[in-house]
Amino acid sequence: MANYADLKNHLAASPKTWLVTGVAGFIGSNLLETLLTLDQRVIGLDDFSTGKRRNLEDVRQLCGPARWLNFRLIEGTIGDLETCRFVCRNVDYVLHHAAVASVARSLKDPISTNESNVNGRDAGVRRFVYATSSSAYGDDPAPLKIECTVGRPLSPYAVTKYAGELYAYVFAQCYGFETIGLRYFNVFGPRQDPEGDYAAVIPKWIAALINRESIFLNGNGDISRDFIFVPDAVQANLLAATAAKPEAVNQVYNVALNKRTTLIELFSVLKELLLQSGHDVGACEPLYREFPSGDVWRSQADITKISKLLGFSPVYGVREGLAKTLPWYIKTAGRASRSLSTIAHRIASPGRV
Repeated sequence: MANYADLKNHLAASPKTWLVTGVAGFIGSNLLETLLTLDQRVIGLDDFSTGKRRNLEDVRQLCGPARWLNFRLIEGTIGDLETCRFVCRNVDYVLHHAAVASVARSLKDPISTNESNVNGRDAGVRRFVYATSSSAYGDDPAPLKIECTVGRPLSPYAVTKYAGELYAYVFAQCYGFETIGLRYFNVFGPRQDPEGDYAAVIPKWIAALINRESIFLNGNGDISRDFIFVPDAVQANLLAATAAKPEAVNQVYNVALNKRTTLIELFSVLKELLLQSGHDVGACEPLYREFPSGDVWRSQADITKISKLLGFSPVYGVREGLAKTLPWYIKTAGRASRSLSTIAHRIASPGRV
């Protein structure tokens, strides 16, 4: 395809069958929404250990009853071989997003993280696109992260993500299995959970600001991340699944903007956008706390490779993406109110996929 717009037109005219694992999660449900909007057939696999049924209900309401008929949900785990064989039958593309998505959670429970992130299995599909993470770069000191250079992992989460990349490489070499890994940097957008100990920084801060709660910031505010709006992450998945160039397959790609945003800049933009939307956030200023172990100070991606080989071109900047994200959190703030009183007392740490 010449570009993403052409690809979407092609898919709408010639529907395929897709398996999305982790379909009730943040990125998984956004993949589902886009695929159904394009009149694709989707099988979703989720065990709801972290995924939310309300995410699927949100997609159902957005897509309408006719398109919802193209979706089939299978409740099960990627750790079960027979389940994976069953859901992969007659599937064209797999978008694998079932995982434990937290550095902090992996430090607390490395066994479950490994079971989810490494032990998932595949069977008989055209191509397997899987979520990996910028955490694979570990202690690599380079300010700009390039796919061919990684450091030593800094958490069990990072180990599992890099292990997945190695397994994909071996399966390609030994069995001719087509894979593409997407090294997500900091993806954000609607349906990213603001609740719990391991919530990513953007949804947690939005929830806290809406409720005029205190915000804690790890480090001195100069920590930076390469944030990317979830529709652009969806774009990367569809381009990866359908890429025709032989040299584009069996590769790992950074998925980001190639733009660094410090957390203090992020806080300022969120506060300004909420004020513009009519929410009085008061005189809220962040409270600083110690930088946690297992995390990285600065993160920025080189996206030359994915742009060249897949035709990836991010549509949204951070500010534009945040402006499109806020209405969803404002709309759903009420249903998260039960836990918002505890959010202010937890340390916000930049989330991962």
